[in-house]
Amino acid sequence: MLFAHDTEVSLATAAALINTEPHASHSGEDELSTPEQVVAFLDRFGFTGSRAGDEQELGEMRALRPRLRQLWSRDRDGVVELINELLREADALPQLVRHGDWDWHLHATPPSAPVAQRTQVETAMAVIDLVRADELSRLRLCAADDCDAVVVDLSRNRSRRYCDVGNCGNRMNVAAYRQRLRGA
Repeated sequence: MLFAHDTEVSLATAAALINTEPHASHSGEDELSTPEQVVAFLDRFGFTGSRAGDEQELGEMRALRPRLRQLWSRDRDGVVELINELLREADALPQLVRHGDWDWHLHATPPSAPVAQRTQVETAMAVIDLVRADELSRLRLCAADDCDAVVVDLSRNRSRRYCDVGNCGNRMNVAAYRQRLRGA
């Protein structure tokens, strides 16, 4: 593990949330278009605390995606500016907490805060670790030419190039193999 467990989970959650956008998903559909899909998403990532499971929560989670995507495209100073904005908006107050199977980790919003606000703050807190370690290069876009998904590279050797959305790594490797065969 390169970073704290909660940092890695928050980064993976943010990437998965961003990758539900229509232009990032390989289906071309918005993969977060119903309250039930939000609930399933939250269950998949083990979110605790309050959940409304309604249209308002759906709208808030969908509105959060383009803001979080900016963390993948800004330079270090721009990322810091956005992190501070995200934390300021939520009146974030970092505290160590322990619950469920998780040992001590950071939360900066109360469990009663709306889930989009908790996601916003947890992502910002996770990216703080990347900024402080000068590891923002771990946030990147999928290397496949036809994919706009985001990637969090948590590999030790920083070698992850493709997303988990549409088998991009496999598709690109097969295409490269076929190209080599044609050239031989």
